[in-house]
Order: sequence, then structure tokens, then C-alpha cells
Amino acid sequence: MKKILMLLMSLAIVGCGEADNSSVGVDKPLKLVAAHNQTNITSPYQTGMLKLKESAEQSAKFDIEVHAGTIGTNENELVEKLVLGGADIVLVSPGFMTSAGIDEVDLFSLLYLFNNYQHWEKVVDGNIGKKIADIIYQKSGNKYYVIGYWTAGVRHWYGKKPINTPADAKGLKIRTQTAGVVSDFWSSIGAIPTSVAWAELYQALASNVVDGSENAYPYLVPMEHHKTANGKYISETAHDYTTRFLLIRASIWDKMNSEQKAILETAVQEATQAERNAIYSEEHQYKDKAIADGAIVNEVDTVPFSDAAKIIQDRWAEKYGMTDTLQQIRDTQ
Repeated sequence: MKKILMLLMSLAIVGCGEADNSSVGVDKPLKLVAAHNQTNITSPYQTGMLKLKESAEQSAKFDIEVHAGTIGTNENELVEKLVLGGADIVLVSPGFMTSAGIDEVDLFSLLYLFNNYQHWEKVVDGNIGKKIADIIYQKSGNKYYVIGYWTAGVRHWYGKKPINTPADAKGLKIRTQTAGVVSDFWSSIGAIPTSVAWAELYQALASNVVDGSENAYPYLVPMEHHKTANGKYISETAHDYTTRFLLIRASIWDKMNSEQKAILETAVQEATQAERNAIYSEEHQYKDKAIADGAIVNEVDTVPFSDAAKIIQDRWAEKYGMTDTLQQIRDTQ
């Protein structure tokens, strides 16, 4: 894997890292609180966080406390804790960033932006990932850095019937975002974006509140959505290779000495690879489980869906001055 760029902040964004040569935790391990919003302790997020802890603590320079949803299951809450010092490292989605006024990160919310995981990795681990990391640092008011790009899998349609063409989605109530570029896409092909809390989705599928939803195998299958009448047909639309941001509070990073930064950079690289490997593996495991449980899976010709998405991509990119960046992603091989 390419060296995680963001730690890149070691960083040339503003060159402020060690101006006063001060550091923290020199005489004893530096304690860091790392948190994500998933309560499932076997989730890929937890796998990555535990690898971060294991790798960093081998040096005896760090003591990392990992929280799996125990200090907040809401991303806004996690970032608030990050800024105020209640957490030092957190994992969040592009949706949080846009609600915080960092509109450019919706680039990674655009559907059909990536062709496969290899394409996604090249983009987030390359110059475009660094560009977005720089924007996040600056627009956060220099409060946090991106230190890694993680994923929540590739999302597919699942519902009461399969969809093979965009026209098949017309009139179907889909549980998804009800605003933003994701909602724009589903609305453009005739579906009806509907808001349902994640914890309430099983019942919503079982009782016809919604006709379907969209998510990755490692998330929909453990919740047994595929066992409901309105979840048994899984159409592999592969519309979203998801991106998640691993953030560190700038004030704690800037006070670390060069040795501490180097150790944490290595730990983040290992944690990032562990999280990605876990999700890649679970994609196959949970697909097999869904089929074994009776779910009906169909492959989809994604070209007509992708063509519809490109209209939204172009419109969004023009609005936010990201047309060149969008083209760079499309040109990445």
C-alpha cells in the first residue's frame, strides 16, 4: 500500500508541526483515545482501531484506548469530542463533513465515482486524497488532520424486487439520504428517497414502510435485512465505494516529537491496511451468508446507472469548482 498521504501533515500543509520543538508524552506513554460509531466489536472499524493500538503500543510510546460506539454513535458527537479533547482520533463519513460546511468532501459521496476498490485506493492514497485532506484541515479551522482513508464497503440495492435497469427503481421507496448528491441520484432514476433510522430499518422493510434500501453486505447482512420480504432481492448496483476519514486532533499531533509522529504514522498505515483487508474479506463472507439464508442476488449492468450519475457528478463539480478534480478521478487508471 502506498504511504498514507495525509500524515502528510507531518506535514507540509502549514509547516507548523514542530515549530517550538515541544512534545508530549516524552517520559511516559502518550495516552490517546480513539473512537468510531459502530457498536459491533467485530466490525472492520474495530479491526482497524485495534491494529492501530497494537502497532503504536509496541513502541511503549503510546497508550491507546479504543471505543466502539461507547463515547458516541453520532458522528457529530464524536467530532465535538475530538475538538474539545474528549477524543484524539475518530472515524467519520463525508456526510458529517458536509454538515460541518466542508462541501468539497461530497466529492466522495458522488455515486459511481469509482470503478472498483483498486481505483478508489489510487485516488484516496494519491494527490486527490491529499488535496481533500488539505481542504479539511483548512476548513476545520486547523482543528484536525486526515491521517487515513478507510472504507465502509461497496453499497448495493436490496429490496422487495430486483432492479436491473434504472427504470426498475421508479416509484420504489428507498431508505437512503433524503438530501444531497446521493438523494439526487435516486430521485433522478425515479426512486423515492425515504428517511428511516438505521435501528428501525429492519421493521421498516418488514412492514412495507420502505420498498428497499442500499448498503454493503457487511452491514445489511448482520442486521438480517435480507431476511425481510422487502430486503431479499440484492441487486449488485455497486453504486458507492464508500470513503471514511480517520481524523486526529491537530493540537495533539502538532505537539508530538518526530519519533512519536513516525511511530504513529506507521501504526496508521498498518491500521488502514487492516481495516481495508477486513472489509474486502467480509464482502465475500457476508454475500455467501446472504445467499445461504435465501437472499436472491443478481448482477447488474451498471453502465445505464453510471450514465445517470455522471450528470449529477458534472453538476456538483461545476458548482463547487471541482471539475478538474472530477476529471482526474475519471482519468485515473
